[in-house]
Amino acid sequence: MSVDPDQVRDVLSLCGDASDNIPGVPGIGEKGAKELIRQIESGRPDDDLYDARVRVLGEYINHHVKEEQNELFPKVKDKIDTKAIGQQMSERKAELIEMRPSGGGRLRLVFYAPTRGLIGYQGELLTDTRGTAVLNRLFHNYAPYKGAVQGRRNGVLISTDAGEAVAYALWNLEDRGPMMIEPGWKVYRGMIVGEHTRGNDLEVNVLKGKKLTNIRTTAKDEAVRLTPPIRMTLEKALAYIEDDELVEVTPKSIRLRKRLLDPHERKRDERRKEAEEV
Repeated sequence: MSVDPDQVRDVLSLCGDASDNIPGVPGIGEKGAKELIRQIESGRPDDDLYDARVRVLGEYINHHVKEEQNELFPKVKDKIDTKAIGQQMSERKAELIEMRPSGGGRLRLVFYAPTRGLIGYQGELLTDTRGTAVLNRLFHNYAPYKGAVQGRRNGVLISTDAGEAVAYALWNLEDRGPMMIEPGWKVYRGMIVGEHTRGNDLEVNVLKGKKLTNIRTTAKDEAVRLTPPIRMTLEKALAYIEDDELVEVTPKSIRLRKRLLDPHERKRDERRKEAEEV
């Protein structure tokens, strides 16, 4: 199989190098994944390479019998609820090894956790501990695969059309869940614009404006006040998406989208997966 010369650097980057998370250990880590995504900032959704890198990376990971396991040393204040931290780490297939006082009113916790389960966790830890935690980690060993890491429990809100988001439409959709966009932002069909309050995905129209009439009243219309949207960083976006979703990175913004933009294609794909499971 021939390889385009322009793709040689990208193919080699999947093998990892000494500058990745684990010095001297071949493999792609969180740092390498973020660097790989930054390389496709100029890619378009219809570009073959845009999708290919993600799929090749998935094939490499699926063929590993064992996976990287890190040793974590989070330090938190002794007044922080450590049960909540333990619950989150358990969902990420981590194992608590040690918990002891570290001096200065802090606790030192030691976990063994798969590297893939730690993507995006540092932000959650800082949120849970009000920014007071200190997290360190290093390579421990290769351990047997521990199974799939639980993803998010909520579905997403998906745009049904392309155009500019309207404040009135976003205001009407606030009861469906928090938004990830602001009025005036350009959206397209299949783009993720918010998080659904329930477990299923929901297609919404963020372009629908308020209908105008010729009726006049003495009372003025109330100004539309929107809840601030969810701000997505690259690390948070990588941890947020599911298998059927992609992170789209451009020099100006970070967007989330469905892998299949057409809703009919998404339904066909869901039926195909259900048939394969049976």
